[in-house]
Amino acid sequence: MLVRWNPFNSRSAATAISPVLSEFDALFRDLGFRDVAGAFGGQWSTFTPAADIVETDGQIQVKVDLPGHSPENIQVELEGDTLTIKSERKTEKQEKGQNYLHTERSYGVYSRSFVLPSSVDGSKPEAQYANGVLTVTLPKREEAKSKVIPVKAS
Repeated sequence: MLVRWNPFNSRSAATAISPVLSEFDALFRDLGFRDVAGAFGGQWSTFTPAADIVETDGQIQVKVDLPGHSPENIQVELEGDTLTIKSERKTEKQEKGQNYLHTERSYGVYSRSFVLPSSVDGSKPEAQYANGVLTVTLPKREEAKSKVIPVKAS
């Protein structure tokens, strides 16, 4: 059986490159990325909180996970057909005597934009933040709402 050689799976290569990957992890983590070494395992992750966009007959809701963000630091902007959400989670102050053994939590500025369909009525948006989830509700225009047409028997 033939097995494809991967230098990152080899023990000697992994030992040799481990310090380099640690440095890259620290560099990219400072820029808002996480787990550069995980990229060699096939998964690349960035600081992009999860978002759901839900459409009903009368509205569109955009739900974004922003745990640990303060509502005062969240900015929701609707310009034309583009919804932009910006937020910042500030680092906690490290006290003397604390040694972090492991850290995965991301800090910094977050910005994400969504292009909305033309059926959205941009004059009445609402935004709520509860339990670490930002929910932006955008009603649809009256003419965009579906209408039920009764079928008559003849």
